[in-house]
Amino acid sequence: MSPHPAYISGVGSPLAADPAFYGPIAARTDGRTLIHSELIPVRSGRAWTAPAGSVVRFTTVDGPQVLDLNLWSRQDPRERFWASRTRQFYGAHVTVGHRLWSNLPFLRPLTTIVADSMSYGRDSDGAGCHDLLGTRCDPYVNQLLSSTAYDFHCHSNLTRAVLPFGLTEFDVHDVINIFQVTGLMPEDERYFMKPSPAVPGDIFELFCETDLLMAASTCPGGDLAVPLWGPEAGAEPNCNPILVEVFRLEPDLLQGWHPSARSVYQGMHGSRHGLGQPEGVPPPLTKAVPVKS
Repeated sequence: MSPHPAYISGVGSPLAADPAFYGPIAARTDGRTLIHSELIPVRSGRAWTAPAGSVVRFTTVDGPQVLDLNLWSRQDPRERFWASRTRQFYGAHVTVGHRLWSNLPFLRPLTTIVADSMSYGRDSDGAGCHDLLGTRCDPYVNQLLSSTAYDFHCHSNLTRAVLPFGLTEFDVHDVINIFQVTGLMPEDERYFMKPSPAVPGDIFELFCETDLLMAASTCPGGDLAVPLWGPEAGAEPNCNPILVEVFRLEPDLLQGWHPSARSVYQGMHGSRHGLGQPEGVPPPLTKAVPVKS
């Protein structure tokens, strides 16, 4: 029997973004109002806030560049992007219509992808773009593999970027690697990276489903054409800046929309049953308690 996806979304599922709503958001750019803009220099990190109902655009300015992105709820930074669950919902690489979900106990969409100029799909090696397989590069692995200390890996860049917002290294988490092409080796499923095919002017846009704090790092590996480790490493990577813009939308585009709400689960892992272990055989899934969405 052929396998099938574990998480299946139908029409109206919270996993599926309605193109009738999100399509016009991507298409109607002339009426947007720019409320924040900054250029992230090479091998650097920046953090900024973005309100619910806004669109955040990332643009390759001078050439290909991988961008590592973290997301937190602006109201409660314990709520943050959950890369692994998002990967289970949509696959290892994401594009228009996919949503970036938050961790437990919140579990709600933080953003919805509304524009992706690359539309990479899958290549002959089975690789895709906008990666959820890998995580950010960091000085710990770098020193482990090369016995050298380097303070401008993405983990370090993100850490420095969020310090003014009261966060620390412990708040930095697994990223979405925008503009990055990755896959798994067919023989042993080891992770591989390919050069980013982005060209000047490529964009990736996120619609904010709630108030967010965002932080991003322009990876010191640049476009990843030069290996960071191994016998072929050592050449200077091709690095380029990334433009970040936050836009307020025309009010009519948001008619009927409401910021995302955290999970309605209130069982508190058995508080309805006195937090006791089930006696005998645990109740079947068909005995799940109905809740209002």
